[in-house]
Amino acid sequence: MLQRLFFLILIFGWHSGFAQNSVEQGESYYKNGAFNKALIIFENLTKEAPNSYNYNLRLIDIYQQLERYEDAENVIQKLISYHPNPIMTIILGYNFQLQGRIEKANKNYDAAIAFVDEKPNYIYSIARKFEDYSLLDKAIEVYKKGKLLTPDKDFTIQLAKIYADQGNVELMFSNYIDYIEYNPGHINSIKRAISDFISENRDNENNVYLRRQLLKKIQQEPNIYWSEMLSWLYVQEKAYNKSFIQEKALYKRSQESFYRIIELASIAHNDNDDETAKTIYNFILESTQNVGALLSAHQSLLEIETNNADDKMLPQIDETYNSLFEKYGKSEATLPLQLAYGKFLAFNAKDADAASKFLKTSLKLNISKFEEAEVKLLLADILVLQEKFNEALIFYSQIQAELKNSPIAQEARFKVAKTSYYKGDFDWAESQLKILKSSTSQLIANDALDLKLLISDNKYEDSTQTALKQYAKADLFAYQNKTDEAITLLDKILKEHKGESITDETLFQQAKLFEKQKQFSKAEANYLEIIKDYKEDILIDDAHYYLAQLYNTQLANSEKAKEHYERIIFDFQDSIYFIEARRRFRMLRGDSIN
Repeated sequence: MLQRLFFLILIFGWHSGFAQNSVEQGESYYKNGAFNKALIIFENLTKEAPNSYNYNLRLIDIYQQLERYEDAENVIQKLISYHPNPIMTIILGYNFQLQGRIEKANKNYDAAIAFVDEKPNYIYSIARKFEDYSLLDKAIEVYKKGKLLTPDKDFTIQLAKIYADQGNVELMFSNYIDYIEYNPGHINSIKRAISDFISENRDNENNVYLRRQLLKKIQQEPNIYWSEMLSWLYVQEKAYNKSFIQEKALYKRSQESFYRIIELASIAHNDNDDETAKTIYNFILESTQNVGALLSAHQSLLEIETNNADDKMLPQIDETYNSLFEKYGKSEATLPLQLAYGKFLAFNAKDADAASKFLKTSLKLNISKFEEAEVKLLLADILVLQEKFNEALIFYSQIQAELKNSPIAQEARFKVAKTSYYKGDFDWAESQLKILKSSTSQLIANDALDLKLLISDNKYEDSTQTALKQYAKADLFAYQNKTDEAITLLDKILKEHKGESITDETLFQQAKLFEKQKQFSKAEANYLEIIKDYKEDILIDDAHYYLAQLYNTQLANSEKAKEHYERIIFDFQDSIYFIEARRRFRMLRGDSIN
């Protein structure tokens, strides 16, 4: 008896495994378009398991692919005789549609839709089957009927997705807004869903649709989520001042929204909308007693002032820093402010010794290893500023040793490479950069790759490496905020090493420095020279993108901006600028971004 049972289990297992292999082989044929081969397998499988719903559905599909509609109908009718249901009625209707028998197809579709009246629990499955066949209007009809038959259920999210597929953006927005009203907790997922349909351009048709609907909702029922959505829309349009108006109103109704005001200040600050950022940071200072928020707002305001300051304003900024230290003390709580002040002293007030002395006192505080590494990193940066390269390398190496493989250790390794490059030790720099190409930080990995390519492309052309050393020195001048000296040295390279492989890099670096000095015509000339004379070199897509940005933001020539964005779209599809260039091109052309 036991032997017989064992034999049956063995046979069943073998048969089950054989069937599974057959299914996988059949599916592989199907996916690769080998329908005749797939047909043989699934016909055999349905003979062995005639009641298998999945095998029969795949067989129907294969018959339809082979245009054997009568055979498909026979299988459909067989399934309907076993278990009549509205899904099979739709499949039968679709089989008629494929033959061009539209009247019969619609008769079956209508029957499936009518079935909802008797059994509303079939709404989802019927609508989904219509969606599978791209019969979106039929699916909409089912969901709309569902809204009437089952008012306790919500189908707006399904309708919104269908309208999105149809390109009916206005109705898509309307249904997503209805869904927020039904389930406000999903507001962030709705923001993500609609973000691809709007742009920075407030006059874009889609933006207008959404703004109009939100303003109407605010007038009808001023719930906080409508103001939150409108604020979010203004952020997408970079209208941070308008977003702040909404956020202030929200804050007055619910002080829990204060974190969004802090986030908005940071977004405006990072996007160089200094006026709005200052307004928001000052509001934060007036509205909270949270020491962390206050210190962060003070620091950001000082950074904005510093970026826009001339030499006469620096003493006042220095005084403000010191008054903050008098008020809040010099402790681990104010470490970010201390780092900002150290950077200000070294790079803006140009008192590197005072900066180093100040930061060394920060090292005596009761701070974590990571915070200590941040201080050491800035101290090393200041030593590079002073061209005390060997001392800087000691600090960078300490960070690497103490916090192995951490993001700050990888940053320190990159700075070791950059410092070695400034020194003219290109071999050591290159060896460090090879390691960093696989950094977990994409930004560091990209910077490492760029610097490695610069060195490897130019260190062999001249045995004395004169041009590369001059270029590295100009790079150091730029780091030291000696912009005029950097531009002059780059000019020297262009005259003395014209035509060498470093020429396009020199033109590009000089163009960015011209932009920093607001000499936009000179920057334009450099980018154009790269495009004209260095079509095959690695910086050609960079030149097109930066030139497009220059025309778009500084030279007010949208037509020329479009021209260069378009060149990236058509000629440099593997460029890191491709997605952004396409987005900006469409925006300038006035497209709906979807």
